[in-house]
Amino acid sequence: MDSTALREQAEAWRKADPDPTTGEELARVLASGDTVDLADRFAGNLEFGTAGLRGVLGAGPNRMNRAVVRRTTAGLARYLKAQIPDVVSRGVVVGRDGRRMSPEFAEDTACVLAAEGIPALVFPSLVPTPVTAFALLHLNAAAAVMITASHNPPEYNGYKLYWSNGAQIIPPHDKRIAAAIDAVEPANQVRLLTPAEAREKNLWREIPASVGDDYLKAILGLRVHGRGTDALSIVYTAMHGVGGTWMERAMKSAGFTRFHTVAEQQQPDGTFPTVRFPNPEEPGAMDLSLATAERVKADLVLANDPDADRLAVMARDAAGALRMLTGNEVGVLLGHYLLTQGTKRGRPHVATTIVSSVQLGQIAKDLGAAFDEVLTGFKWIANRALERERSEGTQFVFGYEEALGYTPGTVVRDKDGVSAALVFADLAAWCQSRGVTVLGYLEEIQRRHGLFVGAQRNFTFSGPGGAQTISGIMEGFRRAPPAKVGALTVVSLKDYKTGEARTGDQVERLTLPPSNVIAYELEGGGRVTLRPSGTEPKIKYYFELKETPGAGESLAQARARAEGRLQAFIDAFVTLARDRGQPA
Repeated sequence: MDSTALREQAEAWRKADPDPTTGEELARVLASGDTVDLADRFAGNLEFGTAGLRGVLGAGPNRMNRAVVRRTTAGLARYLKAQIPDVVSRGVVVGRDGRRMSPEFAEDTACVLAAEGIPALVFPSLVPTPVTAFALLHLNAAAAVMITASHNPPEYNGYKLYWSNGAQIIPPHDKRIAAAIDAVEPANQVRLLTPAEAREKNLWREIPASVGDDYLKAILGLRVHGRGTDALSIVYTAMHGVGGTWMERAMKSAGFTRFHTVAEQQQPDGTFPTVRFPNPEEPGAMDLSLATAERVKADLVLANDPDADRLAVMARDAAGALRMLTGNEVGVLLGHYLLTQGTKRGRPHVATTIVSSVQLGQIAKDLGAAFDEVLTGFKWIANRALERERSEGTQFVFGYEEALGYTPGTVVRDKDGVSAALVFADLAAWCQSRGVTVLGYLEEIQRRHGLFVGAQRNFTFSGPGGAQTISGIMEGFRRAPPAKVGALTVVSLKDYKTGEARTGDQVERLTLPPSNVIAYELEGGGRVTLRPSGTEPKIKYYFELKETPGAGESLAQARARAEGRLQAFIDAFVTLARDRGQPA
């Protein structure tokens, strides 16, 4: 697009922008003559996918703003009326976190729904994402919208959609909703009622506090050991998010009396003043938690991300030092605990994703449980669980993805950092009652079901050429798949985009939907998986190796050897990536 056409498009958007703040922002960009910034803002519409919308706050169709939210909601409302005729009686739940612009986006969502004749069931205050997902099922609503950008930096916000089954949407809904949004009129022509008008017409209905009470009661029922203790000291951080009061209530009700919060991060604050990137996995994000834990001599540290759908865990090792558990380790611990100690009502079912550890699958096989490995994203776990419950009568026990997402049971059909934290505390109390540490329990699992070590490496490519760089790396591996990675031979290749699995000369069709993911399986049980991030300009590599301890060898020795092999494996693969187009 030439500069004249770009400026004309930007001027048309500015005139149709219902928000004076972003209208003035775009006017300043136009006046500055910064065509690079302008081109990025108008590089396309912020893509509506299976995770809804997520983007940087600002003016233009490639940003999160009120114009985008109003048009998105109008398209969604019209699609819902076509797909779910009783949506006008069931309504749509609307929740929001504590980020910048979340109140405005939630209000616009509710007011556009109301103008379309759909009751908006609105949380009057901030709520965790899993509470919004719970309310959808609890109130028998037709859908739910959560205004959140999860663990992204403070300049982001987003729009997350749940379908009537309680899970995030999957194809073909995403493409069809995107098409409905594209057909919506300019933002300043989208009809919306004022909150007062919507309330007068009974199309704005506040969700009562009893729904939150029912959520807490339901997650308390997920515990297995079921006995809190004053012997276990826990530190918790809300990471400036919305999980704080919910976790305090849950832990108090569960009987965990030595529950300490990181005061500096307990209250919601969309500027995230103590962390640049409010993700517990990011370097430095857990520093205040660690300091608090050492001060109160905590046994366990639990951390939610800002919308409380993820959980990070730190536990004491044999030397008494706090160690961050990986997402896979937390997933293996919770999965094994719920499978072996939980109540059985039919064949248990657990699930994880193609970029998570294979260990949960090994545990399920050893214990006779049903198991699924699905595409990345909790929407696939939840929808697969629902499918197997309907067709086979399985009991969904647990699902997880390595990016700190876990769901115990079926209270919420998505990842839930609040219930996962509660169940993990229950697990830790059970371990303590047995005279075993959390990491001691992990060692028991690894001795019985195998020692797996893994790591992840992310590479960010921002700017207009970032997507092209990431695409080039993926296609480079497709054109020239490696025969070896370092000293390890590649024994099979799975390309989830083409739907093919190759082992030698044999080719099989994959059953999962197409996705831009490549996985290489290596001799001895190793694996490396490549995929672009769905929400950030990153390419992600996931590495895993299996190690067999020698006779009489301690697990610590075997782990040290495995970690050395893993690092050599990672270094060799990154070198291969550079040969296929990744900048140094």
